[in-house]
Amino acid sequence: MEFEISHITDYSYQNAAAEAYLEARLTPPDLPSQTVKSRKLIVEPAVKLSGYLDYFGNAVDFFTLPYRHRSLVVTSKVEIETHAPRRPTDALEVSINEARQLLSGSPADVFDYLQPTEIVVKSKESAQWTQRYLAGQRPLGEALEALNLAVNQQFAYVSGSTNNSTPLATIWEQKKGVCQDFTHVMLSVLRTAGLPARYVCGYIEALAPPSASAANPIGRAGRTLVGAIATHAWVEVLVPGMEWVALDPTNKQWCGERHITVSRGRDFRDATPLRGTFKGTGKQTMKVKVFVKRRVQAEAKKG
Repeated sequence: MEFEISHITDYSYQNAAAEAYLEARLTPPDLPSQTVKSRKLIVEPAVKLSGYLDYFGNAVDFFTLPYRHRSLVVTSKVEIETHAPRRPTDALEVSINEARQLLSGSPADVFDYLQPTEIVVKSKESAQWTQRYLAGQRPLGEALEALNLAVNQQFAYVSGSTNNSTPLATIWEQKKGVCQDFTHVMLSVLRTAGLPARYVCGYIEALAPPSASAANPIGRAGRTLVGAIATHAWVEVLVPGMEWVALDPTNKQWCGERHITVSRGRDFRDATPLRGTFKGTGKQTMKVKVFVKRRVQAEAKKG
């Protein structure tokens, strides 16, 4: 599938800001599941961009506005082609115990994805869920699917019910949140079980267009996905063979061609699309819009 993506972040200031410093993690990586065709980052007012790779391998654009301004608009435009992810069947058939043993010798850079963070804490609840879904001789793939489904079914998706400072303990208690919270809950359980897991920030195609063809000119749209008001979040789990597999608890499914990866980390802070600070008085307002459009090509007529 081919997609055109626009991600627009509009900052406005009650009083003119004297300076602003920002980091943008808005560049999707080339992966076996996706190929970036083109990418452009536009900042208004115009500034010089500097780039680097962060600790987690994310491409970062850094820029500063050293003068007064009342607004700042950051627009990322991407053209990307996605491919059906390969699912390592053999690795997913091993038991949880065997998988944990095989992954015990993982490289040092995987260590971070086994540790709790200030946001993804281990708790009584995560330990209980580990025993329920990720224990013993249960096949790894089956266990991951069961956990993914449990998060979806036992937590209600309620837009605006949480914010970036809502503790994970509150999410466990109120049993509701958004895709970011679903992902943090699942990460907590996986890491408690000794399975390396990381946070993924990206985009999804929420509404699939109809698949038109000569035989079916109207076509039928695919399943509607939840959580695409702006960016989306999901989980990647390391499995034996040192491959990462991706699951979307918000939509109770393995990630597929309608998921576009942008950044990764231990939790949402590592993968935040834009973060920074400004100097000034008064309040700052931020508005985010994301548009994901599939390039639909009708099937060629036969004969």
